[in-house]
Amino acid sequence: MEQHRTPPERHGPRHGSPPTPFPPRARSRPGEERRPAPGAARPAPAPRQTPGTRQAPGTRQAPGTRQAPVPAAGLRRLPNPRLTGLGGGLFGGAAMLLLGCLDQLLFGASLTLYGVLFLPVCVLTALWVRGGDLLTAPVVAPIAFAVGLVPVADSAGGMGGRLMGLVTALATQAGWLYGGTVVAGAIVLVRRVRLVRGRTLRHR
Repeated sequence: MEQHRTPPERHGPRHGSPPTPFPPRARSRPGEERRPAPGAARPAPAPRQTPGTRQAPGTRQAPGTRQAPVPAAGLRRLPNPRLTGLGGGLFGGAAMLLLGCLDQLLFGASLTLYGVLFLPVCVLTALWVRGGDLLTAPVVAPIAFAVGLVPVADSAGGMGGRLMGLVTALATQAGWLYGGTVVAGAIVLVRRVRLVRGRTLRHR
C-alpha cells in the first residue's frame, strides 16, 4: 500500500514570499512629549520647591515629598502680650513705681524726668491691652502716674507732708499726666477702629 507523505511544516517566511513589513514608528515632532508605552512604568515626578523653602546641606529629599518651609532667621515676631484691664493697671502701676524709685535714687526725684518716662509706659499699656479691655488703658494711666509719684514727691513732715507733696506734684505735673492719658486714648481709638473694620470685613 502506498502511504501519502505529508511535507514537514516549515516555520518562517517561504522562499519567494515578500517580507512582512514592520509597523511604522511614530515620529515625534519637536516640542511634543513622548508618551510611554502601555504597561510601562512611569518615572516619578521631580519634587517641587516653593520659593520660601530651603533644603539643609547634606540631606536628600525623597521623591514625591515636599519640604516644609523654613522661616528666615531675621524674620521673627516681636513679643506682643495681651493684658486684661486689671493686668494693664498692674503693669502701669508697677512700671511707674519702679521708675519713680530709680528717679529718686539716681536723679534726685526729678519730676520732669518722671513725666517724660510716663509717656512710654502709657504707650505700652495701650498697645498691650487686649481688644475687649481697650477702654481701661486711658483709665489706669492716671492711677499709675499717681502711684509712681509716691517715692518722687516731697515727703517732709510725716504722713500729712507726704500727702501734701503728692497733691502738689500732681498739680505741677498735670501737663505730663494729661499728655500721657491723651496718647493712650488715641492709641486705643485707633485700635478700636481697626478692630471694628476687621469684624465688618469678616462678616462680608
